[in-house]
Amino acid sequence: MKNSLSKKNIYLKNISEYLVLWAVGGCIYYGIEVLFRGFSHISMFMLGGLCMQFFTWQGRLTEWQDALPRQITRCTIFVVSMEFITGIIVNKWYHLAVWDYSDMPLQLWGQICLPFALIFSFLCTMGILLSGYLLHWFYREPMPHYRIW
Repeated sequence: MKNSLSKKNIYLKNISEYLVLWAVGGCIYYGIEVLFRGFSHISMFMLGGLCMQFFTWQGRLTEWQDALPRQITRCTIFVVSMEFITGIIVNKWYHLAVWDYSDMPLQLWGQICLPFALIFSFLCTMGILLSGYLLHWFYREPMPHYRIW
């Protein structure tokens, strides 16, 4: 009986972690868009939450031991890929016109571009750091120790 209870607690803790990280990531990304553009879309909330979960997942997978530049690169590739996929769905398939990078340099079908990929790399850095510390503060997981190189 006690063993199944502890499994249930672990399961609930994991669900709680995913929901908290998703909500924090979604709120941050949605808020940044509203702050700088004046509006956003629910798809950006969903995407921000998914990205925050990825930041955590990749950090845990390597026990936060990969050098920070490697984590940033991994996460930036993920974020830009998800931005492209989300853009194809919401902008091209559903014609919601949430964003259009067509006038930006080095863009692909107006859905991603190099200048915003660089901005996303900065946001990834903040997300990686925040996700590790959130797990420590809220869930008493070990304090992450980030390596620069």
